[in-house]
Amino acid sequence: MTSATNSDPLDFLSNSVPGSSPGGPQADLIQLLLYEIIRVKELIKYYESIPNGAGQLGASILQELVSEAYQSLVNYDTILMKKYYDLLLNCD
Repeated sequence: MTSATNSDPLDFLSNSVPGSSPGGPQADLIQLLLYEIIRVKELIKYYESIPNGAGQLGASILQELVSEAYQSLVNYDTILMKKYYDLLLNCD
């Protein structure tokens, strides 16, 4: 599922070297939250693929968290951004 070359979907946000880790010294809360949103969106796809609808509850909960995290970014509410970063960081 992952390729040999790790392309950073958020390279346009920083001047980092391609393939560097998102937690580098230049990373800020917005960038870290965006990485977590991308990661959790992949989890949502996984939960939705579980047979017989067994993952639908998990997928809908994660989708709601992602939506609220996006809203915190749109409103530039740093307190909520930190909250949703912490919540998304612990999703698995």
